[in-house]
Amino acid sequence: MRWDEFEQACPELAAEGRRRFQQDQLVLVGTNRKDGWPRISPCEVDLAAGQLFLGMMWRSMKALDLRRDPRMVVHTVQCDREAARGDLKLYGRGIEIHDRDLRDAFREAIKARIDWAPEEPRFHLFSLDIAWASLVTFGDGQTITVWDPERGVRLARRAH
Repeated sequence: MRWDEFEQACPELAAEGRRRFQQDQLVLVGTNRKDGWPRISPCEVDLAAGQLFLGMMWRSMKALDLRRDPRMVVHTVQCDREAARGDLKLYGRGIEIHDRDLRDAFREAIKARIDWAPEEPRFHLFSLDIAWASLVTFGDGQTITVWDPERGVRLARRAH
């Protein structure tokens, strides 16, 4: 599911994601290496044209991972041992974007954000096709909220 569809289906988690993406401008991306081991990589994220875009350096290992096996997780960054802001994880598949209009929308979004845009065609661009999501929050205990298109939003666990 595209980002704009996710926002419609799950506004609670999407609002937190949008806030964190705009604030941090960085996520961690989990991919599967050729040898089967997991790879965790930092990646900038941009929202444009109804998509969650992940631009990647040309021939980067994470881009090559996604070309071979599109399964991925996008995880908000966490730099606080207490994890006061919680963790949002989006699970799905990376769809490589070749469409000129979508690539232009991404380039415009990144240009507006950091006053720079990668030159065509020397970068990989993926959009996340969201399959499910989870949000873990801390504070008054631990709360895990999950969403998937079949069952919607639900509280998976609350521990004090």
